[in-house]
Amino acid sequence: MAHRKGEPETPNHVLLMTILNPAYPITVDVIHTICQPYGNVLRIVIFKKNGVQAMVEFDGIDPATRAREGLQGADIYSGCCTLRIEYAKPSKLNVYKNDAESWDFTNPNVGGGMNGQMGGGPRGGGGLFNSPMPDSGGLMGSGQGQGGPFMGGAGGPGGASLSAMGQPQPGLPQQGAVLMVYGLNKDKMNADRIFNLLCLYGNIVRIKFLKTKEGCAMVQMGDALAVERAVANLNNTTFFGCKMQLGYSKQAFLADVQQPYDLPDGTPSFKDYMGNKNNRFINPEMASKNRIQPPSKILHFFNTPPGLDEETLKQVFLEGEVVEPKSIKLFPSKTERSSSGLLEFNNISEALEALVVGNHAPIPNPNSKFPFIMKLCFSSSRHIPNKMAE
Repeated sequence: MAHRKGEPETPNHVLLMTILNPAYPITVDVIHTICQPYGNVLRIVIFKKNGVQAMVEFDGIDPATRAREGLQGADIYSGCCTLRIEYAKPSKLNVYKNDAESWDFTNPNVGGGMNGQMGGGPRGGGGLFNSPMPDSGGLMGSGQGQGGPFMGGAGGPGGASLSAMGQPQPGLPQQGAVLMVYGLNKDKMNADRIFNLLCLYGNIVRIKFLKTKEGCAMVQMGDALAVERAVANLNNTTFFGCKMQLGYSKQAFLADVQQPYDLPDGTPSFKDYMGNKNNRFINPEMASKNRIQPPSKILHFFNTPPGLDEETLKQVFLEGEVVEPKSIKLFPSKTERSSSGLLEFNNISEALEALVVGNHAPIPNPNSKFPFIMKLCFSSSRHIPNKMAE
């Protein structure tokens, strides 16, 4: 291949990527996903002086050369985001902050260390990439849950390698991370309430209600595994008098909606949850703390104020116009920093309604002007022990 003007004659372990026709956001997540199969990535810097460009530093010339040959001319997404790749001049990239546009995988705490709290970079640092929340929305989970195959569409030689990266999950009709949600109660459900339920099974990127199909929404999740978990655990569950059905969408991502319409409760029909701190699979450490449970009539609550009383808890559900728990168990506090416990309802439908209303509800903090944000999830407990027997 002829060298471009100004390109070094000799290969380098740092590549300069120019993204032509960047119709979708290009972030560290996106670049890391396409480069990691070719070798260990040390640093990524994205800049936008001449369109959208990225520099990628590999740990050697061989993986950089493989990436250049394999990705040259390919489309990250079908028909757009075409890659033009050259060897860069610098021998090392300087990264001052880990965020959506730069990342040092050798130092997860650079620039104060975001530790994956925003939705821009691979979580956990050190080259470990879980793709829990792809910023672009178009990344699709590979067979290893690492955000692999793209829409395909080669813009030149080597383009086929993108469409061939990663294999679909066993049993997944589509490889995308978009979930179809049907049969919602249109007067009771909104984007936040869908988030409150689905966040138990994976990160939420965007939620969009369909104007032409009442009670129907599309949810872009962090990866295909999250979609699979949601379908396996929540399909055909009934709450607010409606049976919710979940399915796989053929779309790979949800595009941004500039002017969403209002739902019956006045909230917008489209919301972006990228970087939302209530997502629970932001990095491997956080993800490992989530126990994937099917719906049950007992909810576990945590991240509530120390010294919490039952009446304050009940008030959350009464204000949300759902049935209050029939039984509450407060766990003995290990520290004075927060409290937790169990809430038992009469049936699974009541528990589901309580969860979509009460999850992430603010609970006043007597010691601060900032409230606690209560978190709920399904419990594996079968019943709450009788208080007299404790």
